[in-house]
Order: sequence, then C-alpha cells, then structure tokens
Amino acid sequence: MIVADAKPLDEVFGFVENYGKVLVLGCGECVTVCQVGGEKEVAVLAQTLRLKAGSEGKEIEFLEDTIQRQCEPEFVEPVLEHLDGVDAVLSLACGIGVNFMADQNLDVPVFPAVNTTFMGATVRHGEWAERCAACGDCILHLTGGICPIARCAKSILNGPCGGTNDGECEISTPENPVDCAWALIIERAKKLGTLDKLKDIIAPKDWSTARDGGPRRRVRPDLLLAEEEDTDVEA
Repeated sequence: MIVADAKPLDEVFGFVENYGKVLVLGCGECVTVCQVGGEKEVAVLAQTLRLKAGSEGKEIEFLEDTIQRQCEPEFVEPVLEHLDGVDAVLSLACGIGVNFMADQNLDVPVFPAVNTTFMGATVRHGEWAERCAACGDCILHLTGGICPIARCAKSILNGPCGGTNDGECEISTPENPVDCAWALIIERAKKLGTLDKLKDIIAPKDWSTARDGGPRRRVRPDLLLAEEEDTDVEA
C-alpha cells in the first residue's frame, strides 16, 4: 500500500486561504487504510479548516467528498462534473491522485493535503514500514523475498556491508532501530536452506527500469478498449 502523512494544518490552510469555495476530496484506498485521507479524515480536516478560517476572519466554504480512487477516470469523472463554483481542490489522496486530478485539465488548482512517503506494509495496527521501491526489475527471488533496494539504507545488491552490527544497520538508533536488510536476507536463506545461493554475485542493476529512466508508463494492449487502442496507436 502507499503510505502517507497528513501535512501540517497551517501549510494546508495556506494553500486555500485566498479561495472562496474549496472541495476537500478524499480517497477510499491506501490513505484510508493508514487513516490519513478517507471519509473520516476529510470531515475532520474540513471542519478544522472552517474553524481556522473563522478565526482568521475569512469566509471560505469547504465542501466534502470521498471517492474510491483518485487515480482512475471512472471514479474521478463524476467529481469533475460537479466542480462548478469550486475555486480549488484540496486532495487527501497520495501524490498519484493529486497528479491524476491535475492532469484532467481543470481550471482550478489541486493542492496536496498529505505527504506521500513510501510503499509499505502493516507491521501492526498504526505502524507501517517500507517494503518496496518499485524499481521495475524485481530481484526478490534472489534474496528470499526481502528487498535490499527498499530495506537497505544503501540499496546494496551484495551485502552486508561493513556497517552492519549485531543485525542492525549503522544508521540505527535506540529511538529508531533499523534492521540490516542483508542480515535479514541471510537469516531467511538459512531457514530456507538456500544460503549457498547467496555466494552468487548479483549483477549491477539496470536502473533504467526504475525512476532513473524517467516517468514510467505501462500499456497492456489486451486490456485496452477498442477506441483507446486506436488512440494509442495514433499517438
């Protein structure tokens, strides 16, 4: 899932303080799971902004809505049809949702109300940890399902490095303990009986499949609708 954190109230209010009508728009997927951008958070933020505006002597109308996903046309299009009179959109979706809304050629600005942090998994209720860097060339079959790209501070492909200490990374602190990803990989290999495979050197990574290759795009022709396929061919 994509994990996000709420932006400070003063920063968010600064985005919209000079507008008359603002739509606070939530997303029902990842940011709802991590309790940052769902329907409940939309209601809380909208009400808090109303109080903030009142204390600042500003008359701002805050509308509320939450859709299932802000990154797909079928959910976004109904919202676009009801933006008459809206001066700005305050999105509680991840950065993908904000980008997608802005890509719709709106006549109004779309502001982020959250900071998108990482792709992670639930460790326990209320805690999430990064587990994937979306590098585009997965090597988890070589490392026992533990990603050194996302979980090693140096993204080392052949570790561990000299900074590991009793299974912890050199950046680890008592307040923020950080496991050495390669120590985890080795322990996992021992459990699976595949320790010998770690003797094989992993070749240098082709980072063009990751963000270094520029914004990525994936097209599945077999999933395109007929009219979309024709448009894509023409493009």
